[in-house]
Amino acid sequence: QVQLVESGGGLVQPGGSLRLSCRASGSIEHIYAMNWYRQAPGKQRELVAGIFMTGRTNYLDSVKGRFTISRDLAKNTVSLQMNSLKVEDTAVYSCNGEDPPLEYWGQGTQVTVSS
Repeated sequence: QVQLVESGGGLVQPGGSLRLSCRASGSIEHIYAMNWYRQAPGKQRELVAGIFMTGRTNYLDSVKGRFTISRDLAKNTVSLQMNSLKVEDTAVYSCNGEDPPLEYWGQGTQVTVSS
């Protein structure tokens, strides 16, 4: 069982940047995919970005060119660099480990973009 702990959320003005980190209690090297999801009030949870075991990445269309997902296998950490933040990026961001048939979730971290 892998435990995930997020950090780095907070309040930022539109156009600003934040970096989220997700630290795993164990190795993430062989986990199929590590993902960042978000859920805004009254909206469904959506996949923001993912990085596969191969290193391939994928992004939600609305964050392409602004967000970058990366991983540090030595530190068992996955990060999400968020630049040019918009009000509509406001949500609770959660780290997810996809390792069929298992799945792991962090507790989530609040990101608020507001002037």
